[in-house]
Parts: sequence; structure tokens; C-alpha cells
Amino acid sequence: MRFLRQSLAGLFLLSATVALLMMAGNLIRGAVEERMSQEPRTPPQRERVFTVNVVPATPADIAPVLTVFGEIQSRRTLELRTAAGGAIVELSEDFEEGGQVAAGDLLLRIDDADARDALARAQTEWREAEAEVRDADRGLLLAQDDVSAAMEQAELRAKALARQQDLEARGVGTAAAIEAAELNLASARQSTLSRRQALANAEARVDQAATSLERAGIAVAEAERNLEDRMIRADFTGTLAEVSVVTGGLVTANERIAQLIDPNALEVAFRVSTAQYARLLDENGRLNASDVTVALNVSGIDLTATGKISRDSAAVGEGQTGRLVFATLDAPRGLKPDDFVQVSVQEPVLNNVIAIPSSALTPQGDVLVLGEGDRLEALPVRMLRRQEDQIIVRGRELAGREVVARLSPVLGVGIKVKPIREGAKIEAPQAPEMVALTDERRAKLVAFVEANNRMPAEAKQRVLGQLQGNEVPARLVNRLEQRMGG
Repeated sequence: MRFLRQSLAGLFLLSATVALLMMAGNLIRGAVEERMSQEPRTPPQRERVFTVNVVPATPADIAPVLTVFGEIQSRRTLELRTAAGGAIVELSEDFEEGGQVAAGDLLLRIDDADARDALARAQTEWREAEAEVRDADRGLLLAQDDVSAAMEQAELRAKALARQQDLEARGVGTAAAIEAAELNLASARQSTLSRRQALANAEARVDQAATSLERAGIAVAEAERNLEDRMIRADFTGTLAEVSVVTGGLVTANERIAQLIDPNALEVAFRVSTAQYARLLDENGRLNASDVTVALNVSGIDLTATGKISRDSAAVGEGQTGRLVFATLDAPRGLKPDDFVQVSVQEPVLNNVIAIPSSALTPQGDVLVLGEGDRLEALPVRMLRRQEDQIIVRGRELAGREVVARLSPVLGVGIKVKPIREGAKIEAPQAPEMVALTDERRAKLVAFVEANNRMPAEAKQRVLGQLQGNEVPARLVNRLEQRMGG
């Protein structure tokens, strides 16, 4: 009987379970059929409005600034080399790396004992040549006097011959007297010829003496130059660099011992692209003397100098592109050769152009502007220059429009936006409302916070600190009292 009773009870429970499952399945099937038979309903969608910053497109005359990098160079550099070898016997105190020297200062002197002896010998030979010139001049005067005397004697002999011939014609003279007079005249003429030969020799001696004196003068000048070559002086005021000698050291001829640089004659060399170079040319194709500003940032301090473009390179250079341009600097304070600097070149003025943020340009070369109903429109523009975070453009119908300053992927033509203009007043956030607590109310709140074990320690300390103030944020008090149930 027990077995039969338990079997009937189990069968009853199974039947009830199956019946309930069938009823639930029927309800689900009916709900699904009803849902599928209903027409789909689309909830009304609300158009999204994006907030954008806009800037006015105002035409103006703008002078673009070309920014490149260049290297400082010296326009006046002199390599100091020794003309003769030897030991250094004297060295200036300023002859050191970075030493400041003035024009004409003696920098160093090489042992010049041999050069001084050679100069003394040359000067002695020059004085001997001078004495020879004076002696030759005196000999020339004597030879000229001898010639004059011989000619006068020959004239007297000729007159004596004429007198004897006249006496013979009158029958008074003799043939022997005439012959004797003729012999005396021939002898006088021969003596005149000898004196003229002596005069020619005296003139030749004068010429030789003058040549010897000139040769001696050349020897003296050469000896003086050789002595001067033993002393190296500064040709101009400047700074010494790459000094490589010390007192007592030995140097050879043509050895480089230092470099003299004029710190006030500096220039900057910078390379620009061919397109940038073309913008620096005038109507005749010549390089403009544009203003240049050079800046070197050192630990947050800018060393700056101004100048003008002076010339460009004659050739591009092997393996190079663009053009190498040089600019002369005025008063380059603090700058040194080989400094790597930033160069800003003032370009010619562009008329009737518009400057907008570079982030306003689309990849297609358009800008988005506000249209009717604050919806975006696209306008094509032509970019002329890029200036740091701005671009200079020209575009039809762009003047006077408001341009979206920064693009984003969600912005496009026809999108409705909420413009934020420059200088718009921004409401300041309101300060939280504060309430004053009674001692009893404050004590209840403090006790509740201290008893709360689920609150982090840092948050608990922050809340307790706020509760100790004269006034407590009303929002905090309301939140604590709601949790307390009060």
C-alpha cells in the first residue's frame, strides 16, 4: 500500500509539472506571435548639435616669416702661420684660446739672432754701395772736367795751326812750323778721345754703383722682412682660437699655430628650398636684402641678432638641394661661429590674404564655414604660406565668413553646430551651497561617519574635515542624512 501511494503521488506531481510547462510554453508562443504581428515603431530621433570654435575670416596685408635653421660663420677669419721655423722665445700673455688681441699686437717672436746678423751684413753692404755711388759720382765729375780741358786744348792747337798757315801764306812761316802745329793738333784730338773714353767709363761706373746700391737695398729689405717674419702680429682686432704653441716650443715654416676671428664680423648661412628661394627674389630676379632675425635658445634665454640677406651661393653643391643663402649680422651679441641657430626671414608682403588656424584646413583643401541656420558649408581655398600653427590662404567668398577653427571626424557639410566665438562670455561655475550646522546635528553626522566601516579611510578623513568647518556643503549634509534615514 505504501508503494502504491508513493507511486500515485509521484505520478501526480509529474503530471502537474508537465501541465505547467505546457501552459508556460503556450503563453510564450502567444506572446511571440503577438509581438511579431505588431508593426515596428521607430522612436523619434533627435538631431545632434556639435559645439565648435569659429574664427572670423578677415582679409589683411600680411608679411609672412620664413623660418629655417642655419649656422653662424665668420666673415673675417685669419689663419696664423709661421713664415720661418725656429724656437719661440717670446709669447704674448693673450696668446691663448679665446684671447682678445688688438690690431698690431705682438703675438709671438721666434729666435731671430741669425736674421739680425743677416740684416747687419746687408746694411753694411748697402753702406758700401752708397760709398761706391758717391765715389763714382766724383769720378764722373773729374772725367767731365778732363774732357772739357782736352777739348779746350784741341781748340788752342787748331788756332795755332791756322796762325801758322796764315803766316805761310804771307811768306813768313815755314813748312816745319806748320807740320809741328798739325802734329800738336792731332795729339790734342787723341787726348780728347782718351778723355771721352774715360768719361764713358766713369758713367758706366756710376750706373754700376747705382745698380749695386739698389741690389744692396733689396738685400736689406729682404733681411728686414725675414726679421719681421720672426714676429707675428695681429692684423685686426679679434679672438684667438685653435692655439697650438707654447713658449720654448719649436715650429716649422708655414706651420699653423692659431686662428684669428673677428667676433663683430659674423654672418649666418642657411639653406632654403627652391620654392622658398624663389619667393625671396625681386622682379629682376635678384635676391632681396630681406631682414633676418637669428635666435639661439640657451637654457631658456634667447640670444638674438638682426641682419640682412647679402648673397647666395654660386652653385647648389654636390649632393645638395635648394639654395644656400648668407645674411650679414649686425652686432651679434653672444653668438659664436659654428652656432646652430633658428633663422627668421621677412618675406614680401602678401595683399588681401586671410590667416586662419592650420587645423581648419581639410585634406581636400577646403575649410568649413558657418552657413544658414548654423549649418556647415565647405569652401575651397588656396594655401599660400604655413606660419607655425596658422596658415595664410586666399579663397573666393571667404572674406567675412566664420571658419571652424578645429576639425573633427564628426564634422561635415550640412552638420548643425553651436558656434563659440572668440571673446564670448563664459559663465563661471557656481560655488556649492553651504549651510551652518548646530552642535547636535554636527555630532550626529560625525558619529555616523566614524561608525561607517565601509567608507575608505581617505574619504572618511576628507568628510570629517569638511564637517569641522563653520559651513558645510549642503549636498554633503543631505547625502549623509539620507543614509542615516533622517
